[in-house]
Amino acid sequence: MQATLPRLLLAALCSATLAACSSAPTAPSVAAAPPKLLVFMVVDGLPMRQVLAYRDQLQPDGFRRFLDQGAWFANAHYGHGHTVTAAGHATMLTGAHPQRTAIISNEWRDAKTGVAVYNTGDTAYQYIGHKTEPLAGTSPRNLRAETVGDVLREQDAGSKVIAISGKDRGAILPAGHKGTAYMYMSSSGEFASSTYYMAKHPQWVNNFNASKPADAFFGKAWAPLLPEAAYGASVPDGQPWQFNGGNGNQLPAILGDKHDKPGPLFYANILPTPFGDQLTLAFARAAIEGEQLGVDAKPDILSVSLSSHDYINHAFGPESRLSHDHMLQLDLQLQDFFRYLDARVGAGNYVAVLTADHGFADTPEWAKSQGLDTGRINPTQVMTALNVGLVAKFGAGPWALHFSAAGILFDEQLMAARGVKPADMYAEAKRVLLPMTGIADVFTLAQLQSSDTSTPYLAAMRKAWHPEVAAPLQIVVKPGWLFGSRPSGSSHGTPYAYDTHVPILAWGPRWVGRGEQAQAVEVVDIAPSLAKILRLRVPAQSQGQALPWPSATEK
Repeated sequence: MQATLPRLLLAALCSATLAACSSAPTAPSVAAAPPKLLVFMVVDGLPMRQVLAYRDQLQPDGFRRFLDQGAWFANAHYGHGHTVTAAGHATMLTGAHPQRTAIISNEWRDAKTGVAVYNTGDTAYQYIGHKTEPLAGTSPRNLRAETVGDVLREQDAGSKVIAISGKDRGAILPAGHKGTAYMYMSSSGEFASSTYYMAKHPQWVNNFNASKPADAFFGKAWAPLLPEAAYGASVPDGQPWQFNGGNGNQLPAILGDKHDKPGPLFYANILPTPFGDQLTLAFARAAIEGEQLGVDAKPDILSVSLSSHDYINHAFGPESRLSHDHMLQLDLQLQDFFRYLDARVGAGNYVAVLTADHGFADTPEWAKSQGLDTGRINPTQVMTALNVGLVAKFGAGPWALHFSAAGILFDEQLMAARGVKPADMYAEAKRVLLPMTGIADVFTLAQLQSSDTSTPYLAAMRKAWHPEVAAPLQIVVKPGWLFGSRPSGSSHGTPYAYDTHVPILAWGPRWVGRGEQAQAVEVVDIAPSLAKILRLRVPAQSQGQALPWPSATEK
């Protein structure tokens, strides 16, 4: 009976009795016209395990709108093995792994010159009204793939594609080549675009920035949302492995308590709190109204990448109470945002999709206290030891020059001058690296170029490896181990499930149906699925396939 109820009546019933509405899968409508607005959301650094771990504490209409009324995939993973922010954001709306997008990491080094490269860096463009550092993210020049938004605007230039984030890469990469990106400026608490997109901001952006919304958080407390007992399964605040800079590592935390007035340090410290996402969502509302998104039959795309959870997990670990509470605070903010969309765009006029760019490892010190084999690997010590081993084999060096993304670059000119075959150098480097503490495997250029599908994690690292951009030697750490010399916090970047397993959640019953899907899917499947909903061709470099929406029938 549920599937035949009028849509508005069903929505009302679902709001009142969510459990009853989440029982049986329902199919999307056959031949549904494209939505007026696609709202694509990213929660940076959100492992799927956190979504489900706190499910009983979530609001009825935040994450649970997806879980109880939407379509969601319990076994969604990244296929590539170097799981970091830029690589993930480049994959989502292109449907392509880094082996095609060429966005292999957040930063890397030019394989020929060794010069540092930032994923969205482009010195030809500057931030509008703000100082632009040499490696600042200003354009999608390095992205070698088109997005769903690019295809949409190719089909109809009247459609708008707006991408917003606390991070430049979180806005620029989903915006693609033909959309418009706005990113948070931690120097001023404002949002800005770059001259790649426009010469000056539209008036709605100037109005938003002129209102100084970030200043409203000066002196505001980040306090736990629930009583202390509700966080019993999470690690308490103030642990020695939790980063204690910025706003400290205990709740409540008062923003700006070390400053006389708002300034760059205060604005930067907003990001690792729930207020960073609140500010980003406020700018998203301004964009919807300023750009008149979703008001006509020409579909628009709004991409909103929420950065705060990543900063919080890096600082305190996903096992912490601070991360737990941030999830609950974000959930409340999502509920408010969805209800705003219902009122502004209309509940039957938009599709919302939520995913993450990567998961997260538990903090090594915490994991070790639970009896697990974990730790931190100092990259400087690894490079030193590697060169000692290579010098013993090939003579004076150094032979290994730089870490680049998940790999190591070598002095190819020195090899040529000494008559050392690259394959011999890479093989010896692998032999030297494998016994080191925390190293699980090392893949050489020959392995990356091979068709071997049986060696564990090789296929994942191959998908993360672009032949013109990536290093010829790729390293995989052991589970729970991290590269880094900082003695606090946690990170990500591995091919293991805690880093690859992310949410793919969708809402918009006319287009995606309702229910949980248990079969394995990948993040590359999002782009072709959204292209189908928008009645577009699939982006040219896409490697995914359409998601199996619950009880889906052919559209």
